[in-house]
Amino acid sequence: MQKEQHIPVLYRECLDGLKIKPDGIYLDMTVGGFGHGRGICERLDENGIYIGFDLDRQAIERGKKLSENLRCKVLFVHRNFKEFASALDENGIDKIDGCLMDLGVSSFQLDEGIRGFSFSKDAPLDMRMDASAELSAKTVVNTYAEDDLKQMIYRYGEDKFAPSIARSIVRERTVRPIETTLELVEAIKKGIPKKFWYQGKNPATKTFQAIRIEVNQELTGLFESIGEVIDHLNVGGRICVISFHSLEDRIVKNAFSEKSRGCDCPKELPVCVCGKTPQIKIITKTPLVPTEAEKEENIRSRSAKLRIAEKL
Repeated sequence: MQKEQHIPVLYRECLDGLKIKPDGIYLDMTVGGFGHGRGICERLDENGIYIGFDLDRQAIERGKKLSENLRCKVLFVHRNFKEFASALDENGIDKIDGCLMDLGVSSFQLDEGIRGFSFSKDAPLDMRMDASAELSAKTVVNTYAEDDLKQMIYRYGEDKFAPSIARSIVRERTVRPIETTLELVEAIKKGIPKKFWYQGKNPATKTFQAIRIEVNQELTGLFESIGEVIDHLNVGGRICVISFHSLEDRIVKNAFSEKSRGCDCPKELPVCVCGKTPQIKIITKTPLVPTEAEKEENIRSRSAKLRIAEKL
C-alpha cells in the first residue's frame, strides 16, 4: 500500500479480520481517505463488490478518484451509513460478506482547518461531516442552554469539568458570539483549573469531541445499525468496528454481546421456550489496539479499539 496523507488505523488488523473473499460483497461505512477501502478492493477480484458510504461529499469524490482502475465493482454512496439497508435494496443486494465500521473522524477533516474539527487550528465553528446539514457547532455553542451544554459535555465528552465549562461558554457568548475554534478553546480553558491544562491531552479535547458527536448525531442509532449489519451478513461473514472513545466502544461491545447470546429464558424453566440462538461468534474477546510502532507513526491511532465478530 502506498503511503498517503491519510494513514488508516489498524489497517492490517482490519483487512485480516474481515477474512475477505475475492468475490465477496463488502461495506465500508466510512470512506474517509479510502485507505481501508483501497485495501479491501485490492483483495477483491472482478466479481467482488465494494460499497463505500460517507456523509462527506469530498470523501466520496476522493474515493472515486483513488478507486480508478481497480478490478472489483466499486459503488460510493453519499449517505449516512445507518441508511445502508436502503442502499443495498436499491442495488439488488440482500446479503453481504463483510462490513468495516470506522467510527473515527477522517484525517482530512481534522487537517482541513476550515471544517472546524480541530482545536489546534483557527477556523469557523462548524464540525459538520455533511456540509449540507443544518446543525453546526456554532449553533450548539451559542444557542444551547447551559444545562444542555453541561449534559452534552458530561455524556459525550465524559469531562468532570462539564458544569464549569458550560458556565464559561455561556458567560463568554454573552459578551459576544463564539464563532471560531480558538475562541471556543479559550472559553473552555477558562472553565478548567490551570493545573489541568497541561496534563496530557489539550484541555479542549473532550468538549470538542462532545460537540462533534452532538452535531453529527454519531451515537444515535449506532447499536441498532450494528445489529442490522449483522442481520445482513452471510454465514461466515464478518463485521469489524473501530471505535475511538469509551462511549462508542461500550455500544459496540453491548451490540456484539446481545447478538452472541443464546437462550434468555428464566433459569427456572426446564426447557427453552424463546428459541433464541446466537447469531454471531465474537472473535475478539478483548479489542485489538494499535502497536506502539503504529501509535508512534500515527498519534491519532492511540485511542483506537477494534472489535470483530463472525456470523454463525
